[in-house]
Amino acid sequence: MHEFLAQERVVWGKAAATAALEEADRRGARRVFIVTSKTLNRKTEAVARIRAALGARHVGTFDECVEHTPRPSVIAAADAARAANPDLVLTVGGGTAIDTVKVMLIAIAHDLTRPEQLGDFHLRANPDGSRHTPAVKPPPYRQVVVSTTLSAAEFSDFGGATDPVRKIKDGYAARFSGAAAVILDPEITVHTPEWLWLSTAIRALDHAAEGVCSIQTSPLVEATSLHALGLLSAGLRRCKADPADLGARLACLQGAWLSGFGILRVPYGASHGIGHSLGAVTGMSHGYTSCIMLPHVLRFNHAVTRAAQERIARALGRNDDDAAQAVTDLVAALGLPGRLRDLNVRREDFETIARGATENLWVRTNPRRIEGVGDLVGLLEAAW
Repeated sequence: MHEFLAQERVVWGKAAATAALEEADRRGARRVFIVTSKTLNRKTEAVARIRAALGARHVGTFDECVEHTPRPSVIAAADAARAANPDLVLTVGGGTAIDTVKVMLIAIAHDLTRPEQLGDFHLRANPDGSRHTPAVKPPPYRQVVVSTTLSAAEFSDFGGATDPVRKIKDGYAARFSGAAAVILDPEITVHTPEWLWLSTAIRALDHAAEGVCSIQTSPLVEATSLHALGLLSAGLRRCKADPADLGARLACLQGAWLSGFGILRVPYGASHGIGHSLGAVTGMSHGYTSCIMLPHVLRFNHAVTRAAQERIARALGRNDDDAAQAVTDLVAALGLPGRLRDLNVRREDFETIARGATENLWVRTNPRRIEGVGDLVGLLEAAW
C-alpha cells in the first residue's frame, strides 16, 4: 500500500512571490502568516518580495526557527501564530522551518502551550517493533512551502522535533501538517549557503538510497528514488561548478521532490536513525549526518542489500555494486565532510549517541539487524 500525501500541487516555472500569491488566491486565504529563517528574512530581499506581493494579507512573520526544531521553538511559533490568527501559513525555507510548522500545527490543533505537552504526540516503537502513531486532529489551516534547501521535508507529513531534556529528536506525523502545495523557484535558492544547499542534497540522496534498500520498498518508491539519484548526482556537480546555474538548481529541487516519496511510506535504515541522534546530541545538521553516515551504513548492509545497492550505484554512475563508494566520491567531489572527526565530534559521546539511536524507529528497521549499542558504536567508530 502507498498512501499519498494530502498535497495538491508542486509548482515550478514561476517566481516565488507570484506563485505564493496565486496559492493564497486559490485557497481563498486572506490572512497569511509567514514562517522563515532570520537569515532569509533579515539579510535578503526574498521574504520582503513575498510580503509585498501578499500586501494586506500578510498578518505576521515568525523567523525564530532553530535547527533541529527544539520543542520550545515550536511552542514559540505556535504562540506567534495564535496571536496572528491566520488562515494559511506560508513557510519559506528548508527543513528547519518546515518541521517547525509541521509540529506547530499539531500543537495548535491540540491547544498545546508547553513544550513537554508535545511528548504525548510523537511516534514511538511498540514492543514488537511496529510503529505507534498518535491520533492527531486536523489543524485549523494548512501550510504552503517555498523550498530553499533540498532536504525534501516539504514532501512528507513527517517532522522532527528535539526534546532538549532527553536530547532525543522525536518524529511527528499528521496527515494535514505537511505542505498543501510546494513552490520550487530555483532563483530564491541562490541565497542558500553552498554548504547547506549541497549537504541537504545528500540528505535527499539518503532518502532515495534507503528507500531503495528498504525492507518494505515499493515500485513507486524505487522508481522515484532511482530517478532522484540521477537528477541529484548530475545537478549537484553542475551546481558546484556554477552556483548560478538555475537549470541545475531546478533539477536538484525536482530530485529532492522525487526522493521524498518514500518518507514515512517505507521504512528507512540506520543512516536516518543514527543521523537523528547525532543531530540531537551534537547539533550536527542532517545534511552532514547523511554525508558521513550513509556510506558506512551502506557498507554495513551490503550483504543483505547487494542487488539494491547495484541499482543505486548505477544511478550514481558506477558499473558495480559499490553504492557506498559512489556516495563517498560524490561527497568528496562536492567538498563536503566525510568523517565525524572533521566536524569535531568527540568519541566520548558515541555511547550517548548510540543509546539515543536505539530508540529511533529507523534503526529498528535497518535491513541488517542492529544488535544494540555495540553495533551503533561500531558504525560511529568507522565514520570517525
